[in-house]
Amino acid sequence: MVEAQTWTTRRMSNPRLDANTTTTASDQAIDLPATPPGDVRNNPYFSVLGSYFSPNILTALIIASWYFSNIGVLLLNKYLLSIYGYRFPIFLTMLHMISCACYSYVAIKFLEIVPSQHILSRKQFLKIFALSAIFCFSVVCGNTSLRYLPVSFNQAIGATTPFFTAIFAFLITCKKESAEVYCALLPVVFGIVLASNSEPLFHLFGFLVCVGSTAGRALKSVVQGILLTSEAERLHSMNLLLYMAPMAALILLPFTLLLEGNVTAMTLEKARVDPFMVFLLIGNATVAYLVNLTNFLVTKHTSALTLQVLGNAKAAVAAVVSVLIFRNPVTVMGMTGFAVTIMGVVLYSEAKKRSKVITH
Repeated sequence: MVEAQTWTTRRMSNPRLDANTTTTASDQAIDLPATPPGDVRNNPYFSVLGSYFSPNILTALIIASWYFSNIGVLLLNKYLLSIYGYRFPIFLTMLHMISCACYSYVAIKFLEIVPSQHILSRKQFLKIFALSAIFCFSVVCGNTSLRYLPVSFNQAIGATTPFFTAIFAFLITCKKESAEVYCALLPVVFGIVLASNSEPLFHLFGFLVCVGSTAGRALKSVVQGILLTSEAERLHSMNLLLYMAPMAALILLPFTLLLEGNVTAMTLEKARVDPFMVFLLIGNATVAYLVNLTNFLVTKHTSALTLQVLGNAKAAVAAVVSVLIFRNPVTVMGMTGFAVTIMGVVLYSEAKKRSKVITH
């Protein structure tokens, strides 16, 4: 007779089951925040929201906020840098970092959205500083590209992140994917080539810095999986942002002073002539932080997989919205290339899931 597994349950306690398999950070193809622990789920501020809204409505509101913030920051960046004439992408990125640092401090220290974590060693500090440098490069390149490229084409290029992730994972960690995963990347590349050849507003420099931004985002994902591997060094995504944002602002400060001249005086002069610009900058910096906050909330109330699916759809939604607002010309071939790229990203995600199931 086979004896069933049993355990004793005491009052006010829960049984524990040991997991037989674990997934390391390096196995993740896309940089997604971890599902928060129970103490985060039981945060009193979220409990108050839950008392006013049903779980389904609350989740729908969070997903809507995620779309609003992710698409909103793209449109605001495009408007400021390209339409409005604010030609300082590095300084704008530095404002984003300062905003993220301030809002993160309030959210963690006062609102206690997540438990506060601390940097424990000089080695851990240097690792986070390295991630901040890659983060700076990626965000500055992304914002700079919006000066020269329409949002729709910018998002098409950004959708190729899995392609660069697979390349960096192989070059840095010698990690090989299955043949199915590599085949799924072919339409990702083919689609962007198709879209590039038929983009009416193609700009070579804008294209190159946008590719650099996409590659930087993929590199950060891979490097983060390598550097912050130990349990003692691993930080929650919101705590990681709290430490990365001020480091990134300090890294960007000499570059904005060197490359963008007396940007502070020029910004103040523009604000004196048009006070509405102050509202634009503050709103833009606030929405930049909301992107990170809603990433965390979507994962908390749904799952990392849902966030990945929403990310695949976001590029298409942002492209459509930007075309409707900015009226940039599009071609049938360009839309076809974008669709092929998105289809390749979806196939890649499915192939990654299947390969992980087979591996474990």
